[in-house]
Amino acid sequence: MRKFLDGLYHISGAIAGVLILAICVLISCQILLNGLGRMFGQILPTTIPSYADFSGYMLAASSFLALAHTLRSGGHIRVNLIMQTMSKNLQVLFETISLIISISLVGYATWFMAKLVQESIHYGDKSSGIIPIPLGIPQSVVLIGLIILLIALIDTFVELLRKREPILTSADEV
Repeated sequence: MRKFLDGLYHISGAIAGVLILAICVLISCQILLNGLGRMFGQILPTTIPSYADFSGYMLAASSFLALAHTLRSGGHIRVNLIMQTMSKNLQVLFETISLIISISLVGYATWFMAKLVQESIHYGDKSSGIIPIPLGIPQSVVLIGLIILLIALIDTFVELLRKREPILTSADEV
């Protein structure tokens, strides 16, 4: 199970990285088309239809897909200066409380996002750009990212209960 979960987090993080790269390529192509349009006139189209919409959707997707990987690799911002002054038992208590709160909040956000995706699909919501995108598609990717984050938080919580030592902090972090 450990290999599967770690693989899930890595794949999610890798997809997020690919999406960031795709944003860079898309925006670079748009800049190139703008420059070519100014140099050579209207020979080529000067805009990629709905490029800003696509970039925004990819940014949202990459942000949410990267959350679980970032959590499990220790990349989220934490206040370790205070945690390092506490005893091990107190650190475990604070991590337990923070994970319970996080699981609750992310669980609610996941439930809410699932309802939003359901509603968007039901009503056939589409973006208002040049290329109408069914909003259920980018919302579904955000939902998947939230689900994976919820799994990662529960995984971390279970690991904390099993080991009974701090999971999210270590002495070498600043």
